[in-house]
Amino acid sequence: MLFSSCEFAREMTPFDQPSKIKNLFICCLWPSRVLRLWTCRRPRTRRNLLVGTACVIYLGFLVSQVGHVLPQLKGGRQKISSRSLQDAAQTPFLGIPLDGTLSPPNFQEPQLGSNGTLLPPNVVYITLRSKRSKPANIRGTVKPKRRKKTATPLSYGQHFPKAAFMGWEEAFAHQPGRATHAAGTMGAAIALEARKHRLDEHRQKGMAIRERGPQRPGKISGAVKAQLQPEESNIRIYSESPPSWMSKDDILNMRMLADSPIESIQEVPSRKAVLVVFARGLSPTGTACNQGRCGIVKRPLDMSEVFAFHLDRILGLNRSLPCVSRRSEFFQGGQACPVILWDSSLSPTDNSTHSSVRLTWGQYQQLLKKKCWQNGKVPKAEWGCTGIHHHEWSKMALFDFLLQIYNRLDRNCCGFKPLKEDSCMQQGLKLKCNDQDAINLTHVIQRRHDQRHLAFIDNKGFFDRNEDNLDFKILQGINEFPASAISVLRSQHLREKLLQSLFLDKIYWESQGGRKGIEKLIDVIERRSKILLTYINAHGAKVLPMNE
Repeated sequence: MLFSSCEFAREMTPFDQPSKIKNLFICCLWPSRVLRLWTCRRPRTRRNLLVGTACVIYLGFLVSQVGHVLPQLKGGRQKISSRSLQDAAQTPFLGIPLDGTLSPPNFQEPQLGSNGTLLPPNVVYITLRSKRSKPANIRGTVKPKRRKKTATPLSYGQHFPKAAFMGWEEAFAHQPGRATHAAGTMGAAIALEARKHRLDEHRQKGMAIRERGPQRPGKISGAVKAQLQPEESNIRIYSESPPSWMSKDDILNMRMLADSPIESIQEVPSRKAVLVVFARGLSPTGTACNQGRCGIVKRPLDMSEVFAFHLDRILGLNRSLPCVSRRSEFFQGGQACPVILWDSSLSPTDNSTHSSVRLTWGQYQQLLKKKCWQNGKVPKAEWGCTGIHHHEWSKMALFDFLLQIYNRLDRNCCGFKPLKEDSCMQQGLKLKCNDQDAINLTHVIQRRHDQRHLAFIDNKGFFDRNEDNLDFKILQGINEFPASAISVLRSQHLREKLLQSLFLDKIYWESQGGRKGIEKLIDVIERRSKILLTYINAHGAKVLPMNE
């Protein structure tokens, strides 16, 4: 019985670790204690009483241990510690719902063996593997889906045969492992086809050039006009709108002069220039020029007229004609030349002075004193006023001083020391400065429909003139200057505006050496503008609005 109790205690050991120590200790000490009681010399009745009392105490102890263990076997296995439940709730498991529908495990109650002992319950330990979290979709780490390739048209206008392309696609669709090889094969075939087409294009273009042959001056064939028309405009406007100082008509005229194909070419011996007619339908030459489809092509030495046009617009004068740079194989050997719009509204000029109004220097100075047509007053007949408004002379003097244009107001170069290359030296006019009042003004042009305002033509400027050799005779008699132009000179934004405006003309920008060359020209104008402002302050000249 005692040993069976010890054996029963050993069977209980898997459920309670503290009771295991106690039972082992009692079972180990019990045989020696019993032997000692049996061998001692005491009455049998007292010995039996001690043994029975010890057995009763031990049985009570065993009953208390069994009563403590059995409730744990029934309900203890159904309890899960709160910490384990929290860990399980926080960890997603594969195939197990997390919405509270998971029922607790159903453990079986302990069973008794054939000899009355408890058998260990049928416990199955399951290790639940957490569900793998989806990796972050990092750019460049996710392999893109394979998409069905579609046929795309090739460059240069050729098209790959659609049937062959689709046949290749279907053939390689059944062989996924050869997808990369298929793409390489298709790419090589397409590149070969494009190369063949480019060679054919060059061969045809060369045949067209050989068939064209040498061209004579005058009418230009349609094939040549197609070759002369540029692929993209030489007037560069990358913003949403052109500069504020350029009107819509200015931009249209600049594009026409720079990009339109040339219909015919005619020489103008009196002006040492070439008249070009730009293609527009079947209109005759006279009609095309009346419609504003003609231009005057000058020498490369007159390229400063392009700069003069932009400066005129920035200063708010709006008196010069639109002018751009252009290259053509029909004049000046393909060099960049200024092309100026032919304005049919200009009044006819005198052949000797190229002016619509014949004036001498003395008469001009008298007109400045009378201030003809200023403030709307009609001049008297004895004043000898022309139809030109007084403010026009102020605008022309300011414009000519900044660019040092001497051929209008100082034809004989009497106000500075000219170079040998200047026209006044080549014509011997420098020697005729004794009687300056008798010298005629040149290139003073009006319009037929507008006799009050001037049109600035022949605006060749000179940037190589030093500050100590400027022609101040141009400013003689001028006591008033336009406020719009002076405000631009004082604002210190002249450089920025000139760069922005001259950048529009691609050919001119490149012909002057890019921005570095343009900056040098602007430096000259800025220095002259400072001298002009000093002159205005020193002479007490007025700055007036002249936007009549």
